[in-house]
Amino acid sequence: MNQYVTGAVIKELREKNKMTQLQLAQKLGVTDKTISKWETGKGYPDITLLEPIADAFRISVTELISGNPIHNANVSANMMRSKFYVCPVCGNVIHSMGEGVIGCHGIQLSPLSAEPSDEQHMIFVERSDDEYYVRIDHVMTKDHYISFVVAAGVDEIQMVKLYPEGKSEARFKIRGVKKIFFYCNHDGLFYLDVVKGIDDKENGYDNYRERKELEETADKLFG
Repeated sequence: MNQYVTGAVIKELREKNKMTQLQLAQKLGVTDKTISKWETGKGYPDITLLEPIADAFRISVTELISGNPIHNANVSANMMRSKFYVCPVCGNVIHSMGEGVIGCHGIQLSPLSAEPSDEQHMIFVERSDDEYYVRIDHVMTKDHYISFVVAAGVDEIQMVKLYPEGKSEARFKIRGVKKIFFYCNHDGLFYLDVVKGIDDKENGYDNYRERKELEETADKLFG
């Protein structure tokens, strides 16, 4: 990481944990004057103290250095809270069930912010028996492509990795799918809410005709 823990972060975490400077000092085996020096910017903790400081505040060293402690309540119970991270160096895709402090190649990654699909990133979903066939109307060159597609529900996600010069399509089991995400390596993360009730096999809404009409319109507009 290209950061180091600051005195302001130590002070904020100490106060949040309702500790005095003396109490923190006793946990770390230093003096309260040392803690005061850190918090006023007159010194920095030795690197060997980073883990003990993080332990004192019950956070990870990465959270300590980033100044961004993560507190999630029961996030693992709902996959709809999933976060996606992409490394700008190697393209590595990382999934987390909620917020986390994620790093790759020495870079702290921020979770992707999903936007609704637009005219440059049109997505078409067709129902076939117990599957969704998903196609994104997008170029798939070496430099500009859709990297992955995800079908997310409350209890699970299904992810398909795509590759440059391949097809921008995927198939997913229908059960429980609420939202489709897809990632463009130039423009970021997009989503489409699956039509409510579409996986009700008796009363479901078959949107094939509507999707075909949209697809034909898109082909006329964008080639």
